[in-house]
Amino acid sequence: MKYRLLILTIVISLFAPMTSLAQIACLDVEGEALIVNNDKPAAKMEAIARAKWSAIEQSVGVEVKAQSVVQNFALVDDAVTKQIKGVVTGHKIISEGSSDGLFKVKINACIEPSKAGDALSSLALNNSIAVFLPASKPREITHLEQRDVHDEANMLSETVIGKLAEQGYTVVDVAPTGAADAAVIDKAMKSGNYMTLRSMMYKFMSNLLLIGKAEYTISTKKGSDIGFGVQMPFQNVTVRLTYRLVTKEPSGKMIILAAGTEESRTMANNAEDATAKGLKNIADKFTPVVLEKISKYIKGISRKIHVKVDGISDVSANFTVKDILQNTSWVTSVEENGLGDFTVSYPENSIYLANSIEQRGGFKVKKFTPYQIEFKYMQQ
Repeated sequence: MKYRLLILTIVISLFAPMTSLAQIACLDVEGEALIVNNDKPAAKMEAIARAKWSAIEQSVGVEVKAQSVVQNFALVDDAVTKQIKGVVTGHKIISEGSSDGLFKVKINACIEPSKAGDALSSLALNNSIAVFLPASKPREITHLEQRDVHDEANMLSETVIGKLAEQGYTVVDVAPTGAADAAVIDKAMKSGNYMTLRSMMYKFMSNLLLIGKAEYTISTKKGSDIGFGVQMPFQNVTVRLTYRLVTKEPSGKMIILAAGTEESRTMANNAEDATAKGLKNIADKFTPVVLEKISKYIKGISRKIHVKVDGISDVSANFTVKDILQNTSWVTSVEENGLGDFTVSYPENSIYLANSIEQRGGFKVKKFTPYQIEFKYMQQ
């Protein structure tokens, strides 16, 4: 018995490293940083951090890069540096050097993919919505099989995306990226397997995903006998949409904000025109429902952030600053506690609030924590 246990222990010890190694992905990546005050060591560290972040993005296969979410802001680099810990298991420098005021590095970084998605989701936007609403087209007959064909850029998806963009949401159209397939999404919705949906959120750095599938059937064919010797003069088509609006908690658990079906019956000279009318009718009914659900979600997740502003000497300046805060994107409310002292309700990562205020001009971040931001205000 002891001999068997010894053999089992040896076998486990031999295979455990192989299992661990199988979970690690190593790849070559590049990073660069601006050299400030001729401080090359600091620039090198920042360049390496950015290279590591690039490795995280590549391992997940993101379509929207973190640097495009917030450009040129030091606080984001700090947040990235914190998220790198535990995700990047190791790295080695392949090459390094400086030119034109930039320090550039090329490294081989090893990533634990299971943690990479969580690192990216820390910078995901709550007001960014990934949309995938394909619509079925007439079936194609090939020499091998009959297969379903989907129009991923259709009347429904274009109308919904346009309305969401009008409301100021950041909308990502999943269809042109090729990152999703209508059949795969349909299967994931029916089976309740949200791994595919969670993966899409990671790819597009979004905390909201609107998915669905529109299908049509010809209820009554043109020319059919509808009684009393009368033939149907049009194609009578029924269009049905099945959809879900989902988000995810910080733990990764998927939450369904809305789910349902919409239906429209229309007639036209041909099935394509009738289907287009049906998709337009559904979009007109469906879009207000989605907008209401998203609005409630945004308001419900808003958190209180303490904002202190130094350099305010009178009530007039305090009013000016309060007005600036209230007109900052996605700020839902501002409470005035005193001169230079405010409580701001904000649904996004507080990094983005700090960035938005500083970019207004006249503000400089002095101190930052997730629930408190201090600014220096230079009256213009």
